Amino acid sequence: MGAQTVVADVADELARRVATGEYAPGDLMPSVRQVAEEFEMNRATAQLVLGRLESYGFVDAHRGRGFTVRDVRRAGGLDVYRRLFRLSMHAPEVAADIFRNIVAAERVIVLDALLDYTEGEGGVEPRALHGAIDELETLARSEHPDHAGMLIIEIGVVRTLLTDLGHTMQRAVLNSVGEMLFEVPEAVQAYFAASPDLHVLVWRALLAVWESDSGPSEPQLSLFEDLFAMYHERVVAHFEELVGVTEDAGISARQAI
Repeated sequence: MGAQTVVADVADELARRVATGEYAPGDLMPSVRQVAEEFEMNRATAQLVLGRLESYGFVDAHRGRGFTVRDVRRAGGLDVYRRLFRLSMHAPEVAADIFRNIVAAERVIVLDALLDYTEGEGGVEPRALHGAIDELETLARSEHPDHAGMLIIEIGVVRTLLTDLGHTMQRAVLNSVGEMLFEVPEAVQAYFAASPDLHVLVWRALLAVWESDSGPSEPQLSLFEDLFAMYHERVVAHFEELVGVTEDAGISARQAI
């Protein structure tokens, strides 16, 4: 195993401890000497490990004091949150809490994109949208539906709509959300709490609305928003099942938000 691999692996282990709360914000991280002793490495390599952890955004360096744990969930950006989610899988309640927030962000972006596109002129070539949904249907109807492939297509369609709408910042955030999801297989699977065929039916219905001369009525839009919210609640619940969150722990985590 190369030195760089050792540095990355140990840095990930220390970052995991931050992600799961073993090291709390403001705590002093283990010293270079302590890291070297625990992981049986020389001090120069241990220094590289702590430097890598600082580059991750998980610790702050202080001259003469060493490294202190950052409040990564409060101060971290998207890259930090992405690593935080991946490394939290050993603590199901923490992972579920993070996933719930990821889903909330994704839900707002996607819902706004769908509603804005429905209310606007809709400049995307219909053939391109139909082609994407046809591909989605092919994957959904296979003997073993490729959930990751389906989610890639769905995110791609929303990205196309956001580009047409000129919502470039939302598109950038959605791209980062997608990266977070695809690093955690349980997160991808959670988005298929409902049948893959249902995903296809929803997109077919949206295409029909976009191609019709008369848009949806207010009651229809309200119903769609309610169903969209219910779907995402099922996604979160399914993730909790997949990672092994107990019912009591899930309730406690939701109350803590």
